[in-house]
Amino acid sequence: MTKFRKPLTVLAAVLAMTMVAASCGKSDAPAGGDASSADTKGAETQAADTESVASDSGAVDLNAASLDEIIEKAKEEGRVESVGMPDSWANWGLSWQGLKDEYGIDHADADMSSAEELQMFKTEGENGTKDIGDVGFAFGKQAIEEDLVQGYKTSYWDSVPDWAKAEDGKWMVAYTGCTTFLTNTDLVSNVPKSWADVKAGDYSVALGDINGGTAQAAVIASAYAFGGDLNNLDPAFEFWTELAEAGRINTLDILQQNFETGEVPMGVIWSYTAIPYKQNITQYAMEATIPSDGSIMSGYASVINKNAPHPYAAALAREYIFSDKGQANLASAGAIPTRTDVVIPDEIQEATFRQADYANAVPMEDAEAYAKACEEVVTRWQEEIIPLLVQ
Repeated sequence: MTKFRKPLTVLAAVLAMTMVAASCGKSDAPAGGDASSADTKGAETQAADTESVASDSGAVDLNAASLDEIIEKAKEEGRVESVGMPDSWANWGLSWQGLKDEYGIDHADADMSSAEELQMFKTEGENGTKDIGDVGFAFGKQAIEEDLVQGYKTSYWDSVPDWAKAEDGKWMVAYTGCTTFLTNTDLVSNVPKSWADVKAGDYSVALGDINGGTAQAAVIASAYAFGGDLNNLDPAFEFWTELAEAGRINTLDILQQNFETGEVPMGVIWSYTAIPYKQNITQYAMEATIPSDGSIMSGYASVINKNAPHPYAAALAREYIFSDKGQANLASAGAIPTRTDVVIPDEIQEATFRQADYANAVPMEDAEAYAKACEEVVTRWQEEIIPLLVQ
């Protein structure tokens, strides 16, 4: 899955947020409610102008349409084409199925990295074939600067923190996730709960391609575990050098199939991929653990192509993603929903993570510092670790 290779040399993590711990939130009727109830509130939550208005950039002005109109026109379009939003990533498949069941919107995805998503928007221009994408937080700035996206604020705008949204909704962060250990308990007797446990172990550790976001995040998370931070990665490289010299770095990719075969006994991945892997793998008993001494929190942003062939379906897809159901779908994959008023059903917390599990996760608040650290990770890994792996 190419999501694992999202380059983080320009990818920044997002701020963490305090979630409301509670049981099922449907009866609480949080502001906005489900996208399925949009017919009753669309005129109240968005402008009532029923005509599509072209924005200065040439894109359809989705914010000038009522939610009722968006639903109607999305049904007429009948299809949404996404990039970088495959079924298995953060349980997107549940939301795509929900969009189909509730509105009859068909879906197809082309999985690719954040940079590739925006490059496709740019290359295709007015002949765009894709509608909506999921890109690293820092890519949102690029998308706006290059005039590649159009805005849609959704009816949940007020319950999305300021840090998680751009002006006019040109990007909106729907979820974050934490650095997580996924361990095959049939092959590893002492399941690690911390990076200190990993250091004391004797099994191999996989973190994926160092040019990808997951691996870079893993290295940075380990820095925090051993006393470092974004500006001091030395503790991380001391740790990984020790593992490399002991022959404990597994160079296989952190794909589900490599866990399934037992070739990866322990890997470092995002919480929102760890949970689906754990649920899907039946050959072995798997355990997903957020390390207590070093986990960072990062997320991705929804972007709608300025030249989307199905702009209303794209807007409705974003609406659904931010609905109670959509946010719960993300949580069921181990992601942390962004909306401040949403509650995570207790059964989902039981099957994934409780808030206490990621209470010590470090939010990446400084986008530039994080991007710089990721660049340093790649450079130093190539110079200091790879030579130890090929000996």
